[in-house]
Amino acid sequence: MMSVRVFRILSLALGLFAPLLWANQVERVRISHEPERTRVVFDLSQQAQYAISRLTSPDRVVVDFSDTDLKANLKGLESPLLRRVRTSSPRGPKDLRIVLDLAQSASHKAFRLGQSEQAAHRLVIDLVPTGRNPVQATAASPGRKVVVAIDAGHGGKDPGSIGPSGTYEKNVVLPIARKLQERLDAHPGFEAMMVRSGDYFVGLDDRSDRARRARSDLLVSIHADAFSSPQPRGASVWVLSLRRANSEMGRWLERDDRLSELRGIGEVISETSQDDPHLQRTFLDLARENSMMESQNLATSMLAKLGRMTHLHKSAPQSASLAVLKSPDFPSLLVETGFISNPKEEQLLRSKSHQEKLAQALSEAIIEHFTADPPRDSLLARQRQVHKVKAGESLSRIAALYQTSVKAIKQTNNLKSDNIHVGQKLVIPRL
Repeated sequence: MMSVRVFRILSLALGLFAPLLWANQVERVRISHEPERTRVVFDLSQQAQYAISRLTSPDRVVVDFSDTDLKANLKGLESPLLRRVRTSSPRGPKDLRIVLDLAQSASHKAFRLGQSEQAAHRLVIDLVPTGRNPVQATAASPGRKVVVAIDAGHGGKDPGSIGPSGTYEKNVVLPIARKLQERLDAHPGFEAMMVRSGDYFVGLDDRSDRARRARSDLLVSIHADAFSSPQPRGASVWVLSLRRANSEMGRWLERDDRLSELRGIGEVISETSQDDPHLQRTFLDLARENSMMESQNLATSMLAKLGRMTHLHKSAPQSASLAVLKSPDFPSLLVETGFISNPKEEQLLRSKSHQEKLAQALSEAIIEHFTADPPRDSLLARQRQVHKVKAGESLSRIAALYQTSVKAIKQTNNLKSDNIHVGQKLVIPRL
């Protein structure tokens, strides 16, 4: 029979090493807040086994971890949406219950992320105020607007290139960006957001992040080129190089706690490939290829429009390893509006009428692109009509039928002439 002394020694030993008896530990809890959501991240020693529920009166989200101990400090964890993080009575003796006390009603989405060289196992919970839930807003509305992020290059402490007469690049690209914004905002179904709306500096990485936070469908960065001699002139449009695209995809996979932020594919990755890096890579690769193809098509269209009103330095899209083009989840373009180092083009870029022409060319290309192939949840997609040409029909007759113009139909369908054929499908734009 075990003596009382031996029993006490064993009991003491078991007490000292009690933390080792739990299969998992919550090692750290992190909170990040953005205007549209609050993210809570639990760093764990093992993959989380959990259940999550939402309770009201008061509003709170309850997370029950199975066979888990708490090592992290919960004091001081709060955000505008989250009043505090605390523990509560668990379901079982080896379980852990953590309660997120909310400052207002919010929906939640939880997903696990696997361990990597840079991070531990994680459970991620996104809290979204129910009054601004993007999913609910989309379902309740007749369709959202196409969002175009316009990035006026440089700004603030960074003047960009400087022309022969002292013109700063930052001071000519901003008015072009503003005129482009005005044209897009005036067109039904479109909304433009300015990455910078004044003379201040925005970091290169933050430019794409701002576009993503606005749930943009396109990022257009506007610049003016320069060279060591005054001879080069003309506009060009740049897209991301394949080499940079591959390296950026690797960076996103390394920071897999941010994969859910990706526009359009973030939720798919979170819900279907949480712990499978190969599946994550597949989804990300498909999104990247689609964005690069869309960027290439739109760049070609922009060059065609620009070529009608200004000289082109390059008649085909160029590729480069530029930070502002790096996003894998939406198309991104960089437009060089001309060479500010060329004295004649420097004067043109300062001209309001030339700035208007540049904005007009860019807006036409963007509007035609998204009218012909709109995002599925957009107002443009719901208003989109397709007409199948019948015998004896002409463009003028079709335009009259839909109360639009021949010019609009030709632009939307990229028609070079008035010739159409029976059975041809035409996208009918709305004026």
